[in-house]
Amino acid sequence: MNQKFTLTGMNCKSCEAKVSDYLKTVPHVSAVEVSLENSEVSLISSKAIDVEILNQVLPQKYRVQNQPIAQITPQTPSKMRQLQPLFLLFFYLICATFALNYETGVTAAAMLDFMGLFYIAFAFFKLLDLKGFPPSFSMYDPLAKRIPIYGWVYPFLETLLGIMLLTRWQTTIALWATLVVLGITTIGVAKTLMNKQKIKCACLGTALKLPMTEATLIENTLMIAMALFMLFA
Repeated sequence: MNQKFTLTGMNCKSCEAKVSDYLKTVPHVSAVEVSLENSEVSLISSKAIDVEILNQVLPQKYRVQNQPIAQITPQTPSKMRQLQPLFLLFFYLICATFALNYETGVTAAAMLDFMGLFYIAFAFFKLLDLKGFPPSFSMYDPLAKRIPIYGWVYPFLETLLGIMLLTRWQTTIALWATLVVLGITTIGVAKTLMNKQKIKCACLGTALKLPMTEATLIENTLMIAMALFMLFA
């Protein structure tokens, strides 16, 4: 029988050959055809192959989606529609920051509150699916690719930084940590966008399916800019 699936993580012709070699080791598979251009893989096998089996033989860099291409809805939601949860979250963060600082206006305290709430909210969504977050995060974060344990620690690190900023405890350390942590991630996001890779963004974890777009780059850059302002203004 012939099965066709979408596949993420490929960025060059070498990836096609590697994925093909890995999938040929799956029992009952007689032929494999991988397409970088279409981000898909076709299998000819003597029985139906479950996607979990395919993902078990592939490195974490490559992931087969849960549904065959034939079952995917033809109409893909617009980019703005897919990013709606992110925009809503930012709206509520701004509202909460305004409520805490409406008497004093936009001050250093307001920036610290916004950054602290940002970390806490984003960490919450990552912790909804802690098991699924590290593989998704390592798709683009350079440090998570090299040190897998970093992906598991990252949501807790965000929580800690959020608490530090909101309570004004060791604020300078938290701001420097923001530059390092988000700086590394931003480099990975920028490379992903430059290579035009179509992967899911893990900024809100894996519970919400967000595409990797310029919005991720903007949100990280905003946090880095505020940290720089707080440190050197």
